[in-house]
Amino acid sequence: MTELTLRAPVAADLPALAALGVAAFVAKFGELYRPEDLIPFLVDTHSEQAWQRDLADPQRRTMVAFRGEVPVGWAKLALAASFAEHARGRRTMELKQLYTAPHAQGSGIGKALMDWAMAEFATLGADEVQLSVWFDNTGAQRFYARYGFAKVADVTFAVGEQRDHEFLFARAI
Repeated sequence: MTELTLRAPVAADLPALAALGVAAFVAKFGELYRPEDLIPFLVDTHSEQAWQRDLADPQRRTMVAFRGEVPVGWAKLALAASFAEHARGRRTMELKQLYTAPHAQGSGIGKALMDWAMAEFATLGADEVQLSVWFDNTGAQRFYARYGFAKVADVTFAVGEQRDHEFLFARAI
């Protein structure tokens, strides 16, 4: 197997990252949504334009995992938490996305990205990290628990008109 490398994305990576985002989201959650909710969501969150927007945002940090030249996952961080009302820290940040290619789950990509993310949060001065996870995604919940995250609240996640039940996880740094 080709060695896993992490690096910041560049413009030439965006088509492959957009395609990976759509494929990964649809593989895991696609059946939960009506097309009229799913398609605009995918455009808003996983298109090349969405990637450009995130990369231009000074309040975001992104790292991509590659096997050779092929992206197989990424982590996106926000320097401010979306769920500030549940923050217990003075400098709470958020893990916005942690994606792994569907065919590559369980191969250490998530661990490599999470290790980077937690080190980056510490470097940035976070004293708490939040993330939201779908209530029925028990595999992800177990993964985050291994990093010391625990449920602190029930929140919602919007995909079009649909509001999903999510758990807000957090941990102090």
